[in-house]
Amino acid sequence: MADLCYIAKIIERNAGHERSFGAFHLATEAYVAVFLSRLQPERGGCGTVYYRLNPPMGQKRAKTKAKGQNVSKSRPHPSKVHAPAKAAAPAPVKKAAHSRQGFRTHEHIVYPAHGVGQIVRIEEQEIAGNKLELFVISFAKDKMTLRVPTSKAAAVGMRKLAGPDIVKKSLDTLKGRARVKRTMWSRRAQEYEAKINSGNLISIAEVVRDLFRSESQPEQSYSERQLYEAALDRMVRELSAVEDITETEAAKQIEANLLKGPRRTPKTGDEAGDEAEAA
Repeated sequence: MADLCYIAKIIERNAGHERSFGAFHLATEAYVAVFLSRLQPERGGCGTVYYRLNPPMGQKRAKTKAKGQNVSKSRPHPSKVHAPAKAAAPAPVKKAAHSRQGFRTHEHIVYPAHGVGQIVRIEEQEIAGNKLELFVISFAKDKMTLRVPTSKAAAVGMRKLAGPDIVKKSLDTLKGRARVKRTMWSRRAQEYEAKINSGNLISIAEVVRDLFRSESQPEQSYSERQLYEAALDRMVRELSAVEDITETEAAKQIEANLLKGPRRTPKTGDEAGDEAEAA
């Protein structure tokens, strides 16, 4: 294409000049001759003939050489071809634990401070760089979930549901006579609260027995009523879970045993004074 461009410049330079008409005419003829020499006829479909402009030989060889260089670059030597990396093996899936410290998942247990709950799963968490196994305990009635380290279950007083012997003894405790100490109500209230949070079913039954009031007896004070209902709720839940009955049926069973107890004697002046202080 360099020769065509050179001739075109001569034509452009001499165009419109009368003195250069001969040079212009010669350059034009040369341009046409070079252009026609580059055309290569090719036959198309239906007998048609079309022409393609070929580049000069030197330029064609340069393009062919450059093309060869590109091909060589696109095809690396077989020794340099790396094998595809193998996919990493998937990490082994750790099976979830179903029992720890004698407790199983989906088992009902007693947590002293909250009463009867259910272990929904045993999970592992990393805390401060240390792996820790936890019991996940659900208290459905309170809409609460508690996580307790499996290694601390015994230390916090977590236990299984009471056996038949303990349940029978706690129901017999309800039939006994109330044992009310002649002390200030504030001290007795602390003792009752400690028994409720101990998680011991018999101790809870003692609180229910001591704070129970029949229809023929004077009503409880507000603080007495709160402690009585807390102890009764703990006992009802455990009895319901142990005997597989509804909480309503468990409450009726507890009340029936309370009514079998001896009639309580009228309160002395000291006890009336203590109750006035509690109110």
